[in-house]
Amino acid sequence: MNLIWLEDFLALAPTGNFSRAAEERHSSQPAFSRRIRALEAWVGAELFDRSTQPARLTEVGEWFLGVAQDLLARVSRVPGDAQRVAEASSVTLRLASTHALSFTFLPRWLRGLEASAALESVQLMSDVLQRCEALMQEGKAQFVLSHTHSLAPGVLDTDSYLAIQVGVDELIPVSLPNDSGAARFALGGGASAPLLHYSEESGLGRIIRAVFERRLNDCAVHTVFTAHAASVLRTMALDGRGVAWLPRTLVEDDLDAGKLVAAGGDAWRVPIAIKLYRERDLSGRAAETFWQAVTLQHAS
Repeated sequence: MNLIWLEDFLALAPTGNFSRAAEERHSSQPAFSRRIRALEAWVGAELFDRSTQPARLTEVGEWFLGVAQDLLARVSRVPGDAQRVAEASSVTLRLASTHALSFTFLPRWLRGLEASAALESVQLMSDVLQRCEALMQEGKAQFVLSHTHSLAPGVLDTDSYLAIQVGVDELIPVSLPNDSGAARFALGGGASAPLLHYSEESGLGRIIRAVFERRLNDCAVHTVFTAHAASVLRTMALDGRGVAWLPRTLVEDDLDAGKLVAAGGDAWRVPIAIKLYRERDLSGRAAETFWQAVTLQHAS
C-alpha cells in the first residue's frame, strides 16, 4: 500500500469528481484512476460507487474514510514521535512561538526563568499561530507560546493539551498621529478608515475577527493591506498607511514616544492573554523541568 493512494482517496472522497481530484493532486486522470483502483485492490473492496455521477462512497468507502485519515495522521506524527524518543534525555527545548511574542515578550520571559529552569539549549521556531499549532500536533514542538482570547479558541484549546497563562497583553488600534497629535485615521468616526489587517493564518487576526467582525462590517473601514506578522503591520502604521490592531508589548515604546496614537476608544481595545501550551504526555528531562519552573512562577 502506497501513502499516495490514501492522499488520492481523501482528495476524491468529498466530491466524487475524478477529474477535479486528479487536478488537485497534479495528476492525469487515467493515472489517478489507476491509483484509486490499486487502493481498492489492496483493500479488497470497491470504495466508490461509479454508477452515479459524481461517484459516491460505498459503505466500505465510508468506513475507510476514517481509517485513511487516522493512518495519515499517525504517519505525520512519526518524525515528531521519533524525535521525542531520541531526545528523552536531551537538554534541548523545542519551543514554537508566534512572531509577535518572539520579538517582544519571549526574551524577557525566558530570562526570568533561567535561574529556576537551568535552560541549556532552546530551539525556537517562530511562525504564524496556525503553523505553531501544526508543529505541536506533529510532535515537532514541545511547547507553544501564543496570544489567546476566549472568543477565538484554537486547536490547542482542547483536553489533549495543557496550558498556563504566563502573561497579559492588549490589542490596541493605532495610527500615525496628525499635526495636532490626534489619530490620522480613527475607528468609529464618520470618515472611512483604511485598515491594516491580519491574514487568516494569524492568531491575532483570528482574535480581531472573532471580537469585531460584526462591528467592522457596520463600520466605515476598508482593508488596504494584509499581512500575517504584527511587526509588518506596525511598519505600515508608522508609514501612515492606516489603522492596525497591535499588541501593547510591540508598540508600547511607539505610544510613549508619540510615534503612534490610539485610533479608537476603549471599546476598540481587546485584553488578551499570553499562554504556554504543552502536550499532556510530555517527554524529556529538560521539558519537564522547564514546565515545573513555569508552573511555579505563574500558577496562583
